[in-house]
Amino acid sequence: MRRLVYCKVVLTTSLVWVLVDVVLLLYFSECNKCDDRKDRSLLPALRAAISRSQEGPGEMGKPVVIPKENQEKMKELFKINQFNLMASDMIALNRSLPDVRLDGCKAKVYPDDLPNTSIVIVFHNEAWSTLLRTIHSAINRSPRHLLLEILLVDDASDRDFLKDKLEHSVRTLEVPVRILRMEKRSGLIRARLRGAAATRGQVITFLDAHCECTMGWLEPLLARVKEDRRAVVCPIIDVVSDDTFEYMAGSDMTYGGFNWKLNFRWYPVPQREMDRRKGDRTLPVRTTGDWPKFGWTTSRTSSTSSPQIRNVETNQCLDNMGRKENEKVGFFNCHGMGGNQVFSYTADKEIRTDDLCLDVSRLNGPVVMLKCHLMKGNQAFEYDAERMTLLHVNSNQCLDMPLQEDKLSPTVRDCTGSRSQQWLLRNMTLGG
Repeated sequence: MRRLVYCKVVLTTSLVWVLVDVVLLLYFSECNKCDDRKDRSLLPALRAAISRSQEGPGEMGKPVVIPKENQEKMKELFKINQFNLMASDMIALNRSLPDVRLDGCKAKVYPDDLPNTSIVIVFHNEAWSTLLRTIHSAINRSPRHLLLEILLVDDASDRDFLKDKLEHSVRTLEVPVRILRMEKRSGLIRARLRGAAATRGQVITFLDAHCECTMGWLEPLLARVKEDRRAVVCPIIDVVSDDTFEYMAGSDMTYGGFNWKLNFRWYPVPQREMDRRKGDRTLPVRTTGDWPKFGWTTSRTSSTSSPQIRNVETNQCLDNMGRKENEKVGFFNCHGMGGNQVFSYTADKEIRTDDLCLDVSRLNGPVVMLKCHLMKGNQAFEYDAERMTLLHVNSNQCLDMPLQEDKLSPTVRDCTGSRSQQWLLRNMTLGG
């Protein structure tokens, strides 16, 4: 009788430790290649339950709030990489993120014989925390049998921590990581080509050096390539705020593309694709072209937000609202996804969206969008980085939030230094 009780205790203890081991393996590897495919749907719920117990900065994609006493230091650090480095350094390298996929995407089962991939990441003086978080997220959220290797291509960085310290850090990771060093600064494309030439995987995947892969990101991409080796695919790109590092889910009803000025924009999924998909939003969006075939899938990664001009008082952004030439510029809640909120403050002191510039022809506005003429005049704005004001040169008035009678469009008014006249351009693209 005593022996039977002893056996029961041993058996129960063993089962408990087996369950603990399984939970830890799921949490740290996020492996989704399971023998029992019917149980796969339980994994996201299990991981989510584990993640909810984490209370560290930025966990589950929550924003990081910097205390007031550290704001000045935060602003200084921001200048190094043009994002909130203090917030990034507070976040764990393997932080948790929410699973925002459609239920249909979570339930999809992919073939066992998907091709493996080599990931190529190019960096130049990248921040330590963002680079390592990119690597860890790719490893932790990729099935091990599909991720053959990661190649880091250093485009002539001069920061010491990206030399021996980086070599030592990646040496201990569970996925082979190789570092290639460019002899001189060569640019993103040449560096990517160098990395691509050195890959050993069946598929090459390019990632930015400051992004995070989310759960289930890789399998849909590889599945499309397996269906057609000519396919060039891209995931839904969610947003990581450059200010708070908050994770914000993007829309699966848009796809990325370039206009004739080669500016990247988000476009709504065309009706022909809506009809072809017959309401199934888990199917990829196909864009035009036969060689190579290009498509946006329902896989997801996230990256730092696009350029924008944000008002300090309202925290809203300039937005062209899809309007045409000679119509008023608008504003809307900042979404960080580019599209209608991409504005460039150029070397000619223009505020440009595509080939349209903000133009003011009289005192107190209105502010309209006209073809950029490169002659300054009504289209010239001077940005004061300390006061954060945009001074319209001809009228000597500052860009301001709207008047009561026109609540949907910014205006210009006499400069007062008020918060409604302060604009953040800190992650703007400066172009000629």
